[in-house]
Order: sequence, then structure tokens, then C-alpha cells
Amino acid sequence: MTSTPFHDLDEYVALPRLSGLVLSPDGSRLVTSVATLDAKRTKFVTALWEVDPTGEKPARRLTRSAKGESSAAFTPGGDLLFTSARPDPDGKAADDDEPVPALWLMPGDGAEARIVAHRAAGLGAVHVAKDADVLLIGSDVLPSATDAETDEKLRKARKEKKVQAILHDGYPVRYWDHDLGPESPHLFVAQVGADVVAPLAGAQDPRLTLTDVTPEAGSALVEQSAAISPDGRTVVTGWNLPLARGAQRGRLVAIDVASGEHRVLVDDPEAEAWSPVVSPDGRWVAFGRETLSTPHEAPRVTLQLVPLAGGEPRTLVESWDRWPQHPVWLPDGTGLLVTADDDGRSPVFRIDVESDEVTRLTSDDATFTDVSVSPDGSVAFALRTSYEAPAHPVRIDLTTGETTPLISPVATPELPGTLTEIETTTQDGRRVRAWLALPRTEEKAPLLLWIHGGPLGSWNAWSWRWNPWILVARGYAVLLPDPALSTGYGQDFVQAGWGAWGAAPYTDLMAITDVAEARDDIDETRTAAMGGSFGGYMANWVAGHTDRFQAVVTHASLWALDQFGPTTDAAYYWEREMTAEMALENSPHRFVDKIVTPMLVIHGDRDYRVPIGEGLRLWYELLAKSGLPADEDGRSPHRFLYFPDENHWVLSPQHAIVWYQVVEAFLAEHVLGRTGENAPVYPEILG
Repeated sequence: MTSTPFHDLDEYVALPRLSGLVLSPDGSRLVTSVATLDAKRTKFVTALWEVDPTGEKPARRLTRSAKGESSAAFTPGGDLLFTSARPDPDGKAADDDEPVPALWLMPGDGAEARIVAHRAAGLGAVHVAKDADVLLIGSDVLPSATDAETDEKLRKARKEKKVQAILHDGYPVRYWDHDLGPESPHLFVAQVGADVVAPLAGAQDPRLTLTDVTPEAGSALVEQSAAISPDGRTVVTGWNLPLARGAQRGRLVAIDVASGEHRVLVDDPEAEAWSPVVSPDGRWVAFGRETLSTPHEAPRVTLQLVPLAGGEPRTLVESWDRWPQHPVWLPDGTGLLVTADDDGRSPVFRIDVESDEVTRLTSDDATFTDVSVSPDGSVAFALRTSYEAPAHPVRIDLTTGETTPLISPVATPELPGTLTEIETTTQDGRRVRAWLALPRTEEKAPLLLWIHGGPLGSWNAWSWRWNPWILVARGYAVLLPDPALSTGYGQDFVQAGWGAWGAAPYTDLMAITDVAEARDDIDETRTAAMGGSFGGYMANWVAGHTDRFQAVVTHASLWALDQFGPTTDAAYYWEREMTAEMALENSPHRFVDKIVTPMLVIHGDRDYRVPIGEGLRLWYELLAKSGLPADEDGRSPHRFLYFPDENHWVLSPQHAIVWYQVVEAFLAEHVLGRTGENAPVYPEILG
């Protein structure tokens, strides 16, 4: 068998990874980000690269630093803005200070980049008005700070006194993998005039004057996104509204840049409003709307339109049974491009604002992200990904839908197998489909059922973190199904599993596994199940409800739903998903005594979405109460891989290697039955 990067984990983590795509205002330049390992191979560093939109010239590197660069954006004049924590040539920071991202400007003529804005908290999330020299940028502010100088002094005092305590008066207090507070995100605007763009000779270059347009934000902007109107006069942002019982809801707020006046643009008591984008003529705001779920009613996502001046929102293509995401306006304002999960893919669609019709543009088996449109509206540019290739830049003809690859900074790696598709029909008539990644071998392959997280998601795009090809390179066939609750199959498909995770999602998984095992190229006697987050929940549920698998791997998984609900980072959202009775009915911990399959439990201590208590309780109850308890000497076939400093995903390159090594060894022991001299070796670095 030909060796590929997936056969060697060191080679795999060293593969460059492309993300993000930004088009210049005149359509002549595309900029993307490429992450590569640093010299110590312990973290990824991102650099900016330019891609030729015509597809004729090779990509060229624009930036290079040990700290990396991100948040690329173009000014109307074609200069490139980005954020980086690289050293400031004019800075006076102490050697022991932790550098924070500043805003840098690289002139369009190719001159050397220089800092144009800096705050002690760092800067990020850059947006530039289309028709005005105005930028919008985010930065954190301490609650008692009255200006940038005060904020810096307060930060210095906390650091010197080693104070990390946070006093909360609201909820939430943390999110995914980081604590919230005492600082909170604010939005700043600045004029990017000729005096800033043009460098000075023999003197320190001028800096932008940043004006806080959200001084009373508090926690309103936590995990929200914002946009600026083409004329630079209005900022539109998501805004968290605190509610009773620790809940919150997102609405839209419009901010007048000149006066700082705030007005509520969208406030829907029955839904969240998020991700606003302003039309090219500045008249309209498109935004996402997600209904507030209840334990009996799944959420529904639609695209809405509201006048920027104020008025009643309306739903675009209300009859469309898909969930539109990431809207991008066409230059003439007649429509928008969106992406939406659809049957294991995520194509680009056009929505006509006047006729209220939706048209699918792309037809290939792929997922598209980071869509932007040329100034004349004839083509779009995007990153294309699938399970056959990681993200790479493409040009999309908006008349024909034809997709043309551009010359990428990153080569597409050779795969160790092939990809096919299988499906089945359940007893209630629902179609359930899956991707199946197969090794290049004439022998029957052992099967690994890999369950996706979410649960509102789909196996439709390349993942560096959850990559099936690594296990395919070890000889496994990897099944990637979309059971009930998955997106891209209509509202009824989501509703089929809502509030009943252990019902239709489980039976769907077993039904599609039956189809895979019936194939001539699959060894149905050697099988395993694996999943992370909701997929880990399902792995736990599977372990307690069937003994058909020889091993189960559960990562960052929900175990005791009554315990999980109040301790997750967004407990109010969980209360909208299940009643206490539903949570108990669907909780895997109740079936621990039925577990007779060896389990590998994996959890990170900094996982706030599924707190470490879930993993700790699961581990103890496997040893104490499962059908395979620890023996009199404390020995057990179960294993617990614990990461004290990782979060929900395990992001460190070397920890990712350990993760796959342990999973591979565990599966080899229990699925492949390797013993004696062929027994699997767990990583020596674990001690």
C-alpha cells in the first residue's frame, strides 16, 4: 500500500491547513490563511497568503512571523489590514509582558506592514466599510475602565497582584473553553484616512483613533457578530438580552457611529437574531433567525430581511426546508448567496429578494465556506471542502454554477482509501444516509461507526480534528452517518430526534450500521463505535443498549443528563431542549450495568460545554457499576485518557497525536484482537 501522510501521525499534523478567504474591493486579490507547525512542533502558526483570482499565478506568501497573523480585511483603497501579536518596532513593552494582537496595515503597493492601532487587551474581528474609510474592530474592556489608559492600568494591577478572581452578577460565566469576565467585548470604530495609510519619514507612524461605540455593552456582545454599513455611518450587531432565570436571547441593535445612539432593530420574543449583513445600498439588513426551542419543538432557522432604517422583518423563502447560513449580498442588492447543509453536502444557493426564490448554484459533492462575490457579480470565490479534500480556494461561475479550482498555497494530500455513500430507509419511512470511507485492500475491513457531534450538524466537510482517513490508513472502514437530529434533511428529520436522543438517533445508527455490515468488503465480526460530544453521548448510549461492538470510544461525552444540564456553559439553552423527565429517560448513566463492552473515555479538563464531571463520573461508574467492573486487583479493560489543559476538541498538535495513538491502540486490542507479541503499544510519552 502506498504510504500517505495519514499513515504517519507526525506527517499528518505537519500538513498545512488553509482557512478563511477575503476578496479585495476591486476583485483583483484574494487573501487566505495557512497554518503550519512552529519549529518546536507544539503549536500552529498562521501566515497570510495571496491567491490569484484568475487561477493563473501561483499563490505567494505575504506575512511571516513567529506569532502569526489573522483577521485579514481590505480597505476600500486596497490596503490589507490584519491582526498580529508580532513585536512592535516602536513598542516599549517589558520583556515579560505577554504580547497581544495589534492591528497592522500592509500598503497595497507592497511596502512593509506597520502597526496602526493597539490596545492593551488586544484587537480582533476587523470589518471595513465598503464605500468609506471607516473600520469596525473588537476589543475587550474592563468594566470600571473609563478610557484606554485606565484599562491598561487595571490590567497591569491585576497581573502584578496575580488576581484572577471574577465577580459575576449574571449568566453565563464561561463559554466553551474560556472564562467570561471581568472584561467584556466592545466595538470600536476608526477613520482610516490618508494620514494613517501614508507612512512618515523619520518619525513614528500615526495610529488610528479608536472610538468605543458600545461603552455600556456589559456582556451584550459576548459571542455576537457585527457589521458596518457601506457608508460607515451605522454599525449593526447582535446584542444579548438578559432574561429571567439566567436565560438570554439575541436581538439586533443599530448604532449611529457619529452620535453613538443605539436603537433596537430586531427584538423577537420567540427567536434569536444573529449574524447581520448590510446590503450594498445600505437599505437592508439580512440576518439569521433561530426560533427558541422547547422540549417538544426543535428550533427552526430562517433568513430574515429588515430595513436598516427600522421596520418589520420578513422571512426569505419561508417554504424552503433547509437552514440557510452565512448570507452574502450580491453587488446589485437583488439577492444573496447562502450556504446550507443539504444531504451530506453544503452547497451555495442564490436567494432572489424580489421573487423570493432559491436556486442551487453548486452541484458537486462538497461544502463551501467563506463565500465572497466579485464587484461585477459574475463570479464568487469560496473555500471548497469535502471528505475527499481539505479546504482549497475555488471560483464559482454565478451563471452556470461551474466550480474551478484556483492555485492553492496548500497541496491536497493523497488519501489512503476511497469514499462512497450508503443509505437505508427506517421503519417510519425516513431515509438515513452516510459516507463510508474504505481502505485500499482486498481483505474485509473492520468497521468503525463514527458518530458526529452537535447534534444539529452533519458529516459533510473535512475535519482536521475528526479525520476518518487516519483510521482508514490503519485498515478500518469508517462509517460517517447522519441520524435523526442531523441538519440538511429537513425540519421533520430534526424533529424526529428532538427530546428523544436515545430513540430515533440510536435506531437510525443501528440501521445504517446494518447496511454497512452487509457489504462484502466489511468484516461484521470486528466492529467498534466512536463519537465526540453528542457523538460521545450516543457512544455511551450505544454501549448501554447493545453488545454488537467490540469496543466503544467516547470523547467529551454527556453521561448523566441531570448533572450535565445545570453545569454546562449554557444551562438555559439545555432547559429548552429537555424536561427533567426527558433528561432522565434519555440519560446513558441509567444503563451502566448493561455495559459489557470495553470503553475508552477521553475528556479535557477545560471543556466547559461538557464539563469534566461527566467524564469523571462515567469513568468511576464504569469501574464500579458496569457489566465489566474492575476486578479485585483494580484492573479493568476500560481506559481513561485525560487532558488537564485541553478543551472540548484537543487542539495541541502533540496531544492530537497522543489522542489518535491511544484510540488506535485501544481498537487494535479489542477489535483486531492483537495480543502477545502483536499487542498494541500505548504511547511511551504517557509514562
